[in-house]
Amino acid sequence: MNQVQSNGCRIAYRIELGMAPGRPWLVFSHSLAADHTMWDPQVAAFAGRFNILRYDMRGHGASEAPAPPYTLEQLADDLRAVLDAAGIEHCHFVGLSLGGMVGQMAALRYPRRFRSLVLADTTSRYPAEMRPVWEERIAAVRGPNGMAAVAPATLERWFTAAFRAREPDTVARIGALIRATPVNGYVGCAQAIMRLNLTARLHAIAVPVLVIVGEEDPGTPPAMAEEIVRAIDGARLVRIPQAAHLSNLEQPARFNEALATFFAALQPAGGA
Repeated sequence: MNQVQSNGCRIAYRIELGMAPGRPWLVFSHSLAADHTMWDPQVAAFAGRFNILRYDMRGHGASEAPAPPYTLEQLADDLRAVLDAAGIEHCHFVGLSLGGMVGQMAALRYPRRFRSLVLADTTSRYPAEMRPVWEERIAAVRGPNGMAAVAPATLERWFTAAFRAREPDTVARIGALIRATPVNGYVGCAQAIMRLNLTARLHAIAVPVLVIVGEEDPGTPPAMAEEIVRAIDGARLVRIPQAAHLSNLEQPARFNEALATFFAALQPAGGA
């Protein structure tokens, strides 16, 4: 993986093989407690049509995990640093959960860098009553069991019971990512999530936006997706049945179909 320094933190990113001059760029941003590999099903589907970049957020994967706190502004600046390092002037962006939050912030801070946004299983704000939930998770991972303390409950939120029974290998792989996430990274990003409050600013986003949500997502349920759609003029919503939080992994064919339909509707403007 390539590396770039952003605000004193080393950020790792990967450009997929087969990059072709003149093709549009598609950038993927992962969820909390995952890394760039969660997008494997989408890379396989879209590598022939886009130049693809994936990266690991600070505190995750091959990137450095400085001591918290982190802010969403920092995470958006990290994304800009990756785009700059890769020479990407404009891109189509797909972010899930925390990745979608970073996408919203980055589009507000650096609007000219984005041709379109896909915001999956995410939210633009958390109500005050969620703060104790995040504080409890932070306290748990700072305890003796580290990330293992939150892994089982996280997997239950991320995948439906039917999927966990049907695809144990995928669940185990994602469980390993959760447990491998540095505590600093989890805590720092969780603290950034706790302060998320962008809904009132989303009207400023002027590029095409697709919002995707798993119909059975308990963490960022459809009501949160609907709020984003109401806040952004022209945004579209796709609900994916039989999917929880990681809808791109639980229902990859339906997720990829939603992306393909959205990108096709952007042509020819979306090809720039």
